[in-house]
Amino acid sequence: MSKPDYSGTFNMVEQTNMDSYLGALDINFALRKIVCLLSPRKEITHDPASGDMRIRTLTTFKNFNMEFTIGTEFTEDLGPVDGRTCQTTVSWEGDNLLCVQKGEKEGRGWTHWLEGDKLHLEMRVAGITAKQVFKKA
Repeated sequence: MSKPDYSGTFNMVEQTNMDSYLGALDINFALRKIVCLLSPRKEITHDPASGDMRIRTLTTFKNFNMEFTIGTEFTEDLGPVDGRTCQTTVSWEGDNLLCVQKGEKEGRGWTHWLEGDKLHLEMRVAGITAKQVFKKA
């Protein structure tokens, strides 16, 4: 059975619990407040045949790029986010993308899934969960 193609440009339309999530990552108060005001755009390039994926998260403050092959562990530089590196694996869980980030912070990772023209992102760390919803542009 083929997996969904996540390719597209998505604009954030909803966000919940981001301040608590960033606090669990030890992000300082001022930076947390700035990040919570941003409206990120995601540009995703996905080749379902090879599993290669690139996720660009773009804001007026800071951009973050993530390139990987689904199912292959890699060293992720999270410097633009919280100054850490971790061993990251993104794999399929049904039609969802499940990311596990092994490093200093316990229980860190995220899940992406598609529902119609919406891209959902649930981020987890140390028992705290934040959610963002993006609409296809």
